[in-house]
Amino acid sequence: MTELESEVLPLPPRYRFRDLLLGDQSFQSDDRVQVEFYVNENTFKERLKLFFIKNQRSSLRIRLFNFSLKLLTCLLYIVRVLLDNPEEGIGCWECEKQNYTAFNQSTNINWSHIFWVDRKTPLWAVQVSIALISFLETMLLTYLSYKGNIWEQIFRISFILEMINTVPFIITIFWPPLRNLFIPVFLNCWLAKYALENMINDLHRAIQRTQSAMFNQVLILICTLLCLVFTGTCGIQHLERAGEKLSLFKSFYFCIVTFSTVGYGDVTPKIWPSQLLVVIMICVALVVLPLQFEELVYLWMERQKSGGNYSRHRAQTEKHVVLCVSSLKIDLLMDFLNEFYAHPRLQDYYVVILCPTEMDIQVRRVLQIPLWSQRVIYLQGSALKDQDLMRAKMDNGEACFILSSRNEVDRTAADHQTILRAWAVKDFAPNCPLYVQILKPENKFHVKFADHVVCEEECKYAMLALNCVCPATSTLITLLVHTSRGQEGQESPEQWQRMYGRCSGNEVYHIRMGDSKFFMEYEGKSFTYAAFHAHKKYGVCLIGIRREENKSILLNPGPRHIMAASDTCFYINITKEENSAFIFKQEEKQKKKGFAGSYDGPSRLPVHSIIASMGTVAMDLQNTECRPANSSKLALPAENGSGTRRPSIAPVLELADTSSLLPCDLLSDQSEDEMTQSDEEGSAVLEYVKGYPPNSPYIGSSPTLCHLLPEKAPFCCLRLDKGCKHNSFEDAKAYGFKNKLIIVSAETAGNGLYNFIVPLRAYYRSRKELNPIVLLLDNKQVLLQGPEHHFLEAICCFPMVYYMEGTIDNLDSLLQCGIIYADNLVVVDKESTMSAEEDYMADAKTIVNVQTMFRLFPSLSIITELTHPSNMRFMQFRAKDSYSLALSKLEKRERENGSNLAFMFRLPFAAGRVFSISMLDTLLYQSFVKDYMITITRLLLGLDTTPGSGYLCAMKITEDDLWIRTYGRLFQKLCSSSAEIPIGIYRTESHMFATSEPHDIRAQSQISINVEDCEDTKDVKEHWGIKTSHHRNSCSSDQSEHPLLRRKSMQWARRLSRKGNKHSSKTAEWISQQRLSLYRRSERQELSELVKNRMKHLGLPTTGYDEMNDHQNTLSYVLINPPPDTRLELNDIVYLIRSDPLAHVANDGHSRKSSCSNKLGSGNPETRDETQL
Repeated sequence: MTELESEVLPLPPRYRFRDLLLGDQSFQSDDRVQVEFYVNENTFKERLKLFFIKNQRSSLRIRLFNFSLKLLTCLLYIVRVLLDNPEEGIGCWECEKQNYTAFNQSTNINWSHIFWVDRKTPLWAVQVSIALISFLETMLLTYLSYKGNIWEQIFRISFILEMINTVPFIITIFWPPLRNLFIPVFLNCWLAKYALENMINDLHRAIQRTQSAMFNQVLILICTLLCLVFTGTCGIQHLERAGEKLSLFKSFYFCIVTFSTVGYGDVTPKIWPSQLLVVIMICVALVVLPLQFEELVYLWMERQKSGGNYSRHRAQTEKHVVLCVSSLKIDLLMDFLNEFYAHPRLQDYYVVILCPTEMDIQVRRVLQIPLWSQRVIYLQGSALKDQDLMRAKMDNGEACFILSSRNEVDRTAADHQTILRAWAVKDFAPNCPLYVQILKPENKFHVKFADHVVCEEECKYAMLALNCVCPATSTLITLLVHTSRGQEGQESPEQWQRMYGRCSGNEVYHIRMGDSKFFMEYEGKSFTYAAFHAHKKYGVCLIGIRREENKSILLNPGPRHIMAASDTCFYINITKEENSAFIFKQEEKQKKKGFAGSYDGPSRLPVHSIIASMGTVAMDLQNTECRPANSSKLALPAENGSGTRRPSIAPVLELADTSSLLPCDLLSDQSEDEMTQSDEEGSAVLEYVKGYPPNSPYIGSSPTLCHLLPEKAPFCCLRLDKGCKHNSFEDAKAYGFKNKLIIVSAETAGNGLYNFIVPLRAYYRSRKELNPIVLLLDNKQVLLQGPEHHFLEAICCFPMVYYMEGTIDNLDSLLQCGIIYADNLVVVDKESTMSAEEDYMADAKTIVNVQTMFRLFPSLSIITELTHPSNMRFMQFRAKDSYSLALSKLEKRERENGSNLAFMFRLPFAAGRVFSISMLDTLLYQSFVKDYMITITRLLLGLDTTPGSGYLCAMKITEDDLWIRTYGRLFQKLCSSSAEIPIGIYRTESHMFATSEPHDIRAQSQISINVEDCEDTKDVKEHWGIKTSHHRNSCSSDQSEHPLLRRKSMQWARRLSRKGNKHSSKTAEWISQQRLSLYRRSERQELSELVKNRMKHLGLPTTGYDEMNDHQNTLSYVLINPPPDTRLELNDIVYLIRSDPLAHVANDGHSRKSSCSNKLGSGNPETRDETQL
């Protein structure tokens, strides 16, 4: 290397600056080589090919010119025929002419009439010019498209036709006698058809727009028919020159009659050449037309599958939304269409469905109904293809709904597909609003750019968690997010069905306060004052507001919030204010009378008249003293020396009084009470702290202040059924929990379970009411390795949260996790069973297992999630119960009447015992009209915690609270004392489901106790501060109070179910029921012995299993925003929106205690029976 480097001499100094400016000329001339690319495309042939064939625009011009020439030649042929007069003589050019009439009657064919025509010289010159141009163009294109096989070019039909129509004209230039020779120029119509097809293809390439293949095929078919008719007309007219002279019109008439298979016979060919031509044309038509029709039918079928296009003109003049799904099922489609078109202003919208799969048979049948066929367009295509998005006119759409396929076995893969669809739509149409449904919470942050996102597992687990502390929360939310007019069940003789159906029509609406007749008069007043008086006067329930300068929605911001005209009010009502009429009946009369008394009994007056007589004038302002903190009753005012004075309720103040109106501060008082209790008991209780969970299992979870452990629990201590070095407990009894357990049966430890734990450990729940949570995980990976590390890291900071491996169909697993000490069992739908060969069989295993648990543990409250809502009719299934059959017929009748909530009268749904996440699909659909619904739902479920916004809780009406009497007075009591807003009632009534005649109510009740509960399921059991025996007695008293109502109910049930003859033998029926009762008792004893034997085998004491803990049959239902004159009943559970305690932390401790004493109940919505295990 050194030698080589030494041989290279440095450049002289005089060259250096010049080389920088001019470069080394010798180097360029000697070593550099100029390379030219694409040399083959610079040849003369390639340039011609580029101009005539490859370039779309120039090729389009050439084909358009060629098409025009062919049409011109056909037109010149018609002109020649019209100018031809055979009577003047026939023959070659400048030859002696023969008379046409001389051979008219001859039986021999005069071929000269066929071979020679009379062609004028100017016409000949024009035809020759056109033929010469066509010949040169044809030869040039043949040369350019030559690929090595000359015979392939020569024997093409288009080339042969060109030669027939051009070469004879060129010959006549050199041989003039042939200028009158007949040349079949009318055959150029076929060349014109061929040129038109090529022109359309080039047109699509040039403008970069794909036209429908159906349009192309229809155009080709029409052109084929025209060419056949034109060819037959011209050919027959010319050949009949030698026979019976026919004009062009008569020839055209003959061809139409012949090809239409009519065949009148008034015009027929006379000589055999024309007859032969007719035969040939018919044969050609029989071959060509079926092929064209077959292609057309095939394209039509394919178009039916793919759905065609949504026209650009329609997209620009009419509004449409696009629904993107992986696979479209009939249930999903009907839920979307019914909910979407339930809103009056969406009636003119079109729905374009974009789905990659072929249309299902059931879906096709539904879309053929005129109601939907005019408004729904199905397109088979993928959202990842711009062409399919262009077909759906996504860029002009009002919205795009992207739904996940929840029936997929791999839900993560389904989410990945949803994410890609959302990205593709956002890339193609960035201005189109996106409404995305995602399944797993860890995938939610990928679609945060969407306008509205609903995470299925977040909502599902939060709703199931609230079901454990606020019964039937799932039913409450489902009814709120469904569009209904409240007309369901109004024709039923059952009082509870009419009331339940009427209240189900309540929905959430919004209006600007300055524009509202409901709330305008309360400007400058407190929120609590406006809520109470709006409910008193109009029957609407104000639940939240949104400031103009702040986009956050606040549920029940409390009495300190002063209403402003610019506030947006959110309220619950049957319909929105814009659709309401205001009729003020008897208002002036009431003012004259001056109501100062009390309200006694139900009234038939209008709602605002009833509320006006609630005793708001007779008030005891001094009766605001503290009540015991552990009381769960509504404070009964003292009687001021007058033993006969009726208790009254304090007024709702226009402005908050800081000395007496403050919600409880749950950050201090609860802990003090709990520490005092622990000191009295003398037992060491682990202290909890309030804070935000340090670890979240996924990105995008909303931070919530919760009860936490001071230090994270070791992972080994989270396993319930296995001891470790920190403790030796191996079953639920050994832990000695004071409160009853909540067991969650899930397939895997998914991140969604985090949202089940957080609402149950939220800071606003009392420490004394925290229930231990046991996760029963059905996965072999849990048995071998345990849940994933990040999940354990997220839950180890929460108190009393455990997990174990097991299934609900394994009795040993249930007993080990403490099912006999549990208050609620939540059965979550398993991902592996969501897909089945028969769709509706996906819930079969879950339903059967739950029914088994109902029989083994009849006192257990089981909340079940199903894949398909239609399967809820199999929960608490009674094959021979007339009342259940009557409810089934009622559901069918409501479905026929067009109800979107036909399943609402099923007892498990009404009681909140069964839930399907597909019911919440309407939440996403409603967001198109109500963009606040997702936010309000998340606030109610506790998924989001906005500072200053309240939360959903519940309280129970006990015997000491019945002095309030009506829901309207309860509304006033809550607003005046603790600033809580009630939104509904969960009511439980005793009911009998037996099939016999109600001749003996007590005997019937006894049979119901012994038979029915054992036969099917455990009925509703509540633990809201009352003992089991007390609850049984209360049910019995209710039963004795209303025998007539139940008698009517059973008569109605028998009438609808049409069960046999009404006059059947009562004795035989009574004997059969006694036998059935004995049989069921023995069956129950067998089940009891089975459970006890397994408990003994596992080393568990059997004292906790109460095999005789049966209850009378009950039915429960939800009343959303009931009328103010609704009578309160014992054991009613009232849904409340309680204001945020953190909004008042800055107040002193004295005000906190005084406010807490004014609260209707403690932070605990229920006082559970403490069970020392």
